[in-house]
Amino acid sequence: METTTLQAEVRDSRGKGPARRLRAQGKIPAVFYGQGIEPTPLTLSPKELKKALRGERGRNVVFKLSVGGKDELAMIKDLTIDPVSRELLHVDLYRVFEDKVLEVEVPFHTFGRAQGVVMGGVLNVTRRTLPLRTTPANIPVSIDADITRLGLKDTISVEQIKLPEGVECLLAPKLTLAIILEPRKATAAEEAEDAAAAAAAAPAAAAEGAAAKPAES
Repeated sequence: METTTLQAEVRDSRGKGPARRLRAQGKIPAVFYGQGIEPTPLTLSPKELKKALRGERGRNVVFKLSVGGKDELAMIKDLTIDPVSRELLHVDLYRVFEDKVLEVEVPFHTFGRAQGVVMGGVLNVTRRTLPLRTTPANIPVSIDADITRLGLKDTISVEQIKLPEGVECLLAPKLTLAIILEPRKATAAEEAEDAAAAAAAAPAAAAEGAAAKPAES
């Protein structure tokens, strides 16, 4: 299983004051918890964490968390980010097991140019991520669907996507993930109605303009 090593140190102090001092030293506070262990306050390097988050797995990266010479498998449960500076402020990590099932959100992508789009239709993707159930070793980077053959009004539903072995999608099988919408066209009746409305508005606009014009002396 692919993992990313993350070094951590156990910290004794808690609270906003110690957390600010940690950040001033170029570190961030964290908490590690999960089945069979007590919540443990940690100190991490934000540089290492950011590097891992920039990888292709994003927040679904599996860490080999190294604390005091002992390694544990961990994933990100929650991140606190400064809304202005976008700097990492705090991270929650939870313990995972290589063969134990968990739930994750994975990006959903489409690829190819749909026949319906070539005909003037518009691709509408209704989901950008998919909730999956699998083990840490089987978490896919993304779920990708080929839309090349989709015509106007054609759809792709959950039951039509190909999932890796050992991966289950938690959405309803019939749920639509993408659809090719027909181009919007005005009918002859709508065009005639618009023209009539414009013609009716023209005299009123002209009258208003005449009323607003100052009298000549």
